[in-house]
Amino acid sequence: MEGYQHLRALISDLLEESPLTSAEVIADVRHLMSVGEEELAFDTMCSWIYEDDLTITARYYDRLVSAAEEMGTPDSIRKLDELVED
Repeated sequence: MEGYQHLRALISDLLEESPLTSAEVIADVRHLMSVGEEELAFDTMCSWIYEDDLTITARYYDRLVSAAEEMGTPDSIRKLDELVED
């Protein structure tokens, strides 16, 4: 149970700092976390960042990479490096 709480906190922090602005997408990510689908919530968040072509900082990208490694979901961050601002 403690592991899930950690993942929820990690994803919540990343979501709060994400460039996402769609209330619907943010609500979807939060809903997925509330039903125990942390990996899917993370993947959804990353997918929308990519789909909406949202710029992210190198520091934020590094945090996404770290989270993906921790969750074992490396495909979630595929291509997000293209969105890192210089």
